[in-house]
Amino acid sequence: MFFLSAIRRHPEFRRGFFDMAGVAPGIAAWGLMTGVAMVQSGLSTTEALLMATTVFAGSSQLAAMPLIQAGAPMWVILATGFCVNLRFVVFSAHLRPYLMHLPRWQRLVTGYLSADLTYVLFTQRYPQPGPSAPAREGQIAYLAGNGGINWASWVLSSVAGVILANFVPTTWGLGFAGILALVGMLASLADTRMRWVSAAVAGAAAVAAFALPLKLNILVAIAAAVTACLLLEARLPSHGNDGRGA
Repeated sequence: MFFLSAIRRHPEFRRGFFDMAGVAPGIAAWGLMTGVAMVQSGLSTTEALLMATTVFAGSSQLAAMPLIQAGAPMWVILATGFCVNLRFVVFSAHLRPYLMHLPRWQRLVTGYLSADLTYVLFTQRYPQPGPSAPAREGQIAYLAGNGGINWASWVLSSVAGVILANFVPTTWGLGFAGILALVGMLASLADTRMRWVSAAVAGAAAVAAFALPLKLNILVAIAAAVTACLLLEARLPSHGNDGRGA
């Protein structure tokens, strides 16, 4: 408890909080739409609330909902969630030097609270791990403030979506609001040419394979984007090229 109290009092906690607060409304729109989608996919209110309060993985939740609604086999649902969340393996590998000094329970909590924009904002703020204990404490405080509001905005809006799912008219366009939230997140993450190529290939592949059953076009899109980027990366010069180009 002393550790958590010290983290909350640290100036970097407030900095992380306010850095994420600017994009929290977009996260909330996405979470609201996901809450509605969980109920409309056939989950009971209890099941949807349980998922909303424990599963902090919006992209894989949205990918799983149509599969659940279509009665897809469990292995297809799990494989889709696994593929969609593979990016967190890269995130965790990058964040390892920042977090290895923490006890295991703190690393697990930090991993649970870390999301795409949390990772992006944190690595922009701190390109390198802190060289000293006070510096590392500041980094953890920033990550806690950043991830805390991100988690709260997602969970509260998801719960609201579950509660309101049977009362909100579809003409309000919550699905479109969720798409806009995803597009906004994509635009903030795609900051190199390689990432834009990845997004374009994935989008084109998803549309081309749209007729596949059980939403398998999502898996096709992921595989196509990863393959294309690996092939392009192999052709790029290895000396400091980050994919931005001239």
